Amino acid sequence: MKCAVIGASGYTGGELLRLISRHDQFEASEIVAHTNAGELIGDIHPGLTDYGAQRFKKLDIHSIRECEIVFMALPHGQSSQIVSQLPEKQMIIDLGADFRLESSYSWEKYYGGDHPGTWVYGLPELPGQRAKVASSLRVANPGCYATAIELSLAPLLKVIESEDIVVVAASGTSGAGRSAKHSLSASTVMNSLTSYKFGGIHQHTPEIEESLTRIGSKPVKVSFTPILAPMPRGILSTITARLSSEISEISIRELFEEAYSHEQFIHLLPIGQMPQSASVNGSNNVQIQVGVDSHTNRVIVSTVIDNLGKGAAGQAIQNANIMNKLPEAMGLLSQGLGV
Repeated sequence: MKCAVIGASGYTGGELLRLISRHDQFEASEIVAHTNAGELIGDIHPGLTDYGAQRFKKLDIHSIRECEIVFMALPHGQSSQIVSQLPEKQMIIDLGADFRLESSYSWEKYYGGDHPGTWVYGLPELPGQRAKVASSLRVANPGCYATAIELSLAPLLKVIESEDIVVVAASGTSGAGRSAKHSLSASTVMNSLTSYKFGGIHQHTPEIEESLTRIGSKPVKVSFTPILAPMPRGILSTITARLSSEISEISIRELFEEAYSHEQFIHLLPIGQMPQSASVNGSNNVQIQVGVDSHTNRVIVSTVIDNLGKGAAGQAIQNANIMNKLPEAMGLLSQGLGV
């Protein structure tokens, strides 16, 4: 199947190209990068030797229309401009934010401008979402933080006070994109941690609250503090929520086992083993550990994902597999790199 990757020179675009190169059914036939058009793919992504002497292309709508699947890995506000020029029956997965939110008010508050619309939310492991993805031609890939946090909280919505959730999550620098910024330079980032966009202003907050409210059928409020970590990729999220009644750690584990025991990408770790971000790097895997703080009657969930894998490109490939009735894990690594 011919695929277009628009925004291919970014970190997420490069990860898409890597995964497509090892996929049995997908072929990257249109590799688009506006500012890097004409440059060798290998000069931007040295690891992608499978692409030989191929160069990034400029956006050509006619050529994009000829592809069976379109992956868009663009900053918010750009995907919707391209979608309006493509056929309604073309299969599109947007890895940006344009079509994730249902609320126009939240879009305007966190992103600005007119709300582009709402597509099916592409987090297959959430209740009911896999079937919706399978029957859709347009899917909005979730944000990276949102993926880790929603999977951590979905099994707990019946046993927690859903408006008393606190999240602290650390992400590698690739989550901020490839654009050169002083705050992302090696000298600034290495041997240092820093919070950013705290105080309820991070753009994934309304996405998380909308998705979990939809699942739990009751209002969800999240206090979210993101942290920039001195590593290229990966997310470690630590989540606490007040329990609505006393419940044992064993019972909490049973909720997660019931929710995810049949999911090939989500792993509840054995008691005593803590998630490590390096354990899932390069994969589409999720590792989770849970506990109960009896002193404060709060549940604690620690979760790791690769922000470029399950948080972006891996999840997009997973969604594309589902949409095309292919094995869900086709082209995706089942084990992390570990270091």
